Amino acid sequence: MHDTPVDEPGHRLRDRVEAEAYVASVCFKHGPPRLVGVELEWTVHHVDDPSRPLTAEVLSTALGPHAPRTLSPESPQEVLPGGSPLSMEPGGQVEISALPQDSLAGLHATAAADTRYLSDLLATHGLALGTSAIDPFRTPRRVLDTPRYSAMEKAFAPLGTHGVTMMCNTAGFQVCVDAGEAGQMAARWAAVHALGPPMIALFANSPVMLGRDTGWASNRSRAVLNTDPVRSFPSVCDDDPAASWARRVLDTPLLCLRRPGDSCWEAPAGVTFADWIAGALDRAPTLDDLDYHISTLFPPVRAQGYLEVRYIDAQPGDRWLAPAALLLALLSTSDTVARVLDVCAPVADCWEGAARHGLRDEKLARVVEEVAAMGLAALDLPAAETAAVTGDIEDRLRKARA
Repeated sequence: MHDTPVDEPGHRLRDRVEAEAYVASVCFKHGPPRLVGVELEWTVHHVDDPSRPLTAEVLSTALGPHAPRTLSPESPQEVLPGGSPLSMEPGGQVEISALPQDSLAGLHATAAADTRYLSDLLATHGLALGTSAIDPFRTPRRVLDTPRYSAMEKAFAPLGTHGVTMMCNTAGFQVCVDAGEAGQMAARWAAVHALGPPMIALFANSPVMLGRDTGWASNRSRAVLNTDPVRSFPSVCDDDPAASWARRVLDTPLLCLRRPGDSCWEAPAGVTFADWIAGALDRAPTLDDLDYHISTLFPPVRAQGYLEVRYIDAQPGDRWLAPAALLLALLSTSDTVARVLDVCAPVADCWEGAARHGLRDEKLARVVEEVAAMGLAALDLPAAETAAVTGDIEDRLRKARA
């Protein structure tokens, strides 16, 4: 057994202990919280008829040299002017991954500029970015034809329609924050999870599907949480999140199995990564296989060397600044984290309730009021951004009270 796991991607994993040690070390890198990143997703629609299906050809033409290679294999895949890579989800949703910065204000300026550039690029071809976190018009249909997405769709199909909906019709907003110092990580991990239901309720933005209000505040959260519970439900929060996360990763079944030169990536049903290490397949897995397997888990918070907060609905325009600023403020000090854990405890497990009822749930609404007050008091932004965030959140709360 290695005291410190090796990091060569082609290294063959020999046992579970080695694999867990590797996951714990690479997924929970500790140090002072410094950087923040965001990933912005949108559905894409024809301006003249938002319900008309997209095609790969239309998207490829519109995105030109910025088209990801999953869409256009020969594309130069140029980054956007602000440096943000552009990627695409299976149903044609576009995603900007803004490079991490040590200032949310600077990050906002860069991401907003790249968003405007992308919006203008699409508009030239009669397309527009969606304003909801779920496609309100179309049935789910894959635009991207890749081995990964084909295997995913087939694996999710026996579990119902939530999987294909998540893949093809949802758009999320992700905030990426540092895990923190070694002594802080367990509390930060727990706080980020405890904030999940209140943040889902406050920023729910996906009530309509196929032109009908479903009664759910966040149909996106509903779809994601129910896609495949073993890989999409919240993680355990205990005193050693790195070890718990590593166990979860190893005990999660394979979603797809990469095969060189093979268009079929379907994985044997029920085979976990731990089973693979133990000899369930015809070759031993590598560290690269393990890294890829981690990317096939979709919990509300995913550890990848930083904490990827995945539970917030996509917001229209630049309104993602409000959830990002609130989250960062609530994680800004050890005292604030402790208060978050205390205030959110009564609703920490109300994930489905938050998705269904949003701020109509009185218990959640009370917690959200207190959480919002704490966060707004701790904002660290220039005056203009502070006013925008405060106005956005107070407006949401006013509407909920009414």
